[in-house]
Amino acid sequence: MTSSISISGKEPIITSSSSSPLLTLPAMANDIERVNEELRNSVQSDDSFLTEVAIHLINAGGKRVRPALSITTSLISENEPASVDHDVIRGGVAVELVHQGSLYHDDVMDGAKTRRNVESVNSKWGNREAILAGDFLLARASGIAADLGTEVAGLLASTIASLCEGQVLELQNTFNIDRTEDSYFQSISGKTAILLATAARVGALVAEHPRDLIEAMTDFGHNYGMAFQIIDDVLDLIATDEQLGKPAGNDLLEGVYTLPVIRALAGSNGEELRNLLNSQLDKGSRDQAISILRGDDALFSAVETAITYTNRARNALSGLTPTPAASTLQMTCDLLLEQTNLASR
Repeated sequence: MTSSISISGKEPIITSSSSSPLLTLPAMANDIERVNEELRNSVQSDDSFLTEVAIHLINAGGKRVRPALSITTSLISENEPASVDHDVIRGGVAVELVHQGSLYHDDVMDGAKTRRNVESVNSKWGNREAILAGDFLLARASGIAADLGTEVAGLLASTIASLCEGQVLELQNTFNIDRTEDSYFQSISGKTAILLATAARVGALVAEHPRDLIEAMTDFGHNYGMAFQIIDDVLDLIATDEQLGKPAGNDLLEGVYTLPVIRALAGSNGEELRNLLNSQLDKGSRDQAISILRGDDALFSAVETAITYTNRARNALSGLTPTPAASTLQMTCDLLLEQTNLASR
């Protein structure tokens, strides 16, 4: 389920939508089932316990946005898209396994208790088990990528490195009230945008599209990923606990200061917010900080930046033949823009 943002005056409101344009292509539902089957097959081990731990989040479900993006970009030139080749499925699975492995590691670092409405791996079995299972998923992803060719293998390796760099950069700035926008953008580029860019690129590579089309799909994935993460960070401040499925303002408690926070600290409410963040936040002071941020222009500024990135993603599609897949990617951008509807203030 996605959430849409309608900001009117100073009262942000979230509404929900479960639609996903990536799932509207012919045969996509069947191809996602093929992805799920391949995911389950790819994590089988001679050790039954390792299989159980590795398959835990796969069985918990998920939107499979990254494999769906790989499938869509592989079909970008098709006027009558149908089920994709098995190598495209495997390419999407490789990216999804990297994503899954990163979640295992993230949950250990965050001490998360749940993930996708089930008990997290680290909570259920322990941190060491979660780390080893995450490494196993990354190894399986690398094996699949190697089967798909040296360029895909190199791409997956550099993507994993970028994920680590983005995470380290965020860790280095934890509880840093002087965090810069440049640091924030570098971090989300490595933590979020890189995986969507890689998913889009893998689909185009495996389908052997012309080089200019491969670059266009990569550009689309990167900019869409940047916009997606900024909106996710805005939602952390304006949605309710129920809408998020986790405590609102959780980033503040963990000392992760995102774009709206960085900009608010530099604005008229900066001193008041800085005084709050300079001390250890409890739930009461977190709620006070959220109240300040919800009334600050920085929130609107962050949404406008997300819209800029979304428009860049749309521009990456300009000049493409209007195939069903191209139209689907355009609809995906349109949906994100609808979610960032900024009403007149």
